[in-house]
Amino acid sequence: MTFRLFTLAAAFVLAGCATSNAQVTSTSYDYDPVIALTAETQAALTPEQVLMRLKDGNERFVAGEAVERDFMGQVAQTAGGQFPMAAILGCIDSRVPHEIVFDKGVGDIFSARVAGNFVNTDILGSLEFATAAAGSKVIVVLGHTECGAVKGACDGVELGNLTATLANIAPAIYAVGDMVPGERASSNADYVQAVAHENVEMTVRNMVERSPIMHGLVESGDLIVIGAMHDVATGEVMFMDDTMITAANINN
Repeated sequence: MTFRLFTLAAAFVLAGCATSNAQVTSTSYDYDPVIALTAETQAALTPEQVLMRLKDGNERFVAGEAVERDFMGQVAQTAGGQFPMAAILGCIDSRVPHEIVFDKGVGDIFSARVAGNFVNTDILGSLEFATAAAGSKVIVVLGHTECGAVKGACDGVELGNLTATLANIAPAIYAVGDMVPGERASSNADYVQAVAHENVEMTVRNMVERSPIMHGLVESGDLIVIGAMHDVATGEVMFMDDTMITAANINN
């Protein structure tokens, strides 16, 4: 009860309490160019439905069939409150704009970005807000091809504060080890991609293991956490279903 009161209070203070008079169903809102998510449409969605909407959005983006949205209309509708369906933890790479590659509008998704898409205390806290307080149903850990942060970590780059940032990718480097033939450096494209893939897998697991709040949300069926990889050459997001953590497999 205490936790529920806390999350409701946090949602009221941080996410806002605005409501909309628009009548939108949980299946039609994603294709409406004007209407943003409301508390009602967000609540009507299951994590599985949210995940499907992310996949469908990327398919539209890749096919050049993105929804034509009234972004300024959505700005006005979300000014008093936000009810995003999902949160994306991705890299800062300019080629991977989350709202665009998932064909989503203003107020649809939270976006956490850091070079190398890893988790630390600040990012975990931000994602706890996104889910427990603001109601998002899915977290996607989004890696990408040709990742400069992963390449830098593979080469042991040292540059000011970036040195400590890249150290967060080191566990993935150690996990890959010598499994990929060739040089263990950024010049080996297969090695870099293996590290990037492993980094996403480890981040998904670390997120749920390090956050009792998100662990509880997954266990109760209110949250799905999954990894994915964005191809910067095609725009396609490939979901890594083997990384998905749901209520059915969280304790396996």
